[in-house]
Amino acid sequence: MNNEITTLICLKEAMKRVDHKLQGLAAQFKEMDFTKDSLTQRFEQHSKALASQAAQDELWRAVLAPKFTSMELNILYSYVIEVLICLHTRVLDKLPDLVRGLPTLTSILRRKVKNQRIGVVWESVLEECGLQEGDITALCTFFIAHGHRAEYYGAKVRQMYIRDITFLITNMVKNQALQDGLLKAVQIIEKGKAVRAPEEQKSLLKELLPSVRN
Repeated sequence: MNNEITTLICLKEAMKRVDHKLQGLAAQFKEMDFTKDSLTQRFEQHSKALASQAAQDELWRAVLAPKFTSMELNILYSYVIEVLICLHTRVLDKLPDLVRGLPTLTSILRRKVKNQRIGVVWESVLEECGLQEGDITALCTFFIAHGHRAEYYGAKVRQMYIRDITFLITNMVKNQALQDGLLKAVQIIEKGKAVRAPEEQKSLLKELLPSVRN
């Protein structure tokens, strides 16, 4: 009888030790799962960052790759700058109380992320113009890359030198994102979505550019 009692006590102790070990293993597995999820999330974020960086690098290469003549570059640049001014102006028209706080398109792009009101208006303006964020990235990259040496030409000068700007873009620009952005910019201007009074347009351009040719 005593032997049986002793055996039962030993079994109970053994079961407690097993349970304790199982609890420890369960905690370890839980921690491992958490670590795995954390590493997976970091890997996904890192992969997205690398993909985004690769896309940006490709866009910069595409912007600098075409061998435009000085005239072609100036004309493309002129379409781009007019569209960027159009976007800035349209946002200010919808947010008259924030005019002083949004002096440039850059200020809008910077603040729209944290300011929901600006973000909503920005999205609505893009939708009205038939543009997407990728188009803006392409156009801004083009503007930054060539703004230091390009010259603005008004509509009359553009039409005088190049009759089919669409053919020029599709023939010279192979990067799809940049091609789409430039084609949409041309379409917006040619369809009159960015039309403003000549003197007002000229005034806005003078604030951004050293010289304006009509």
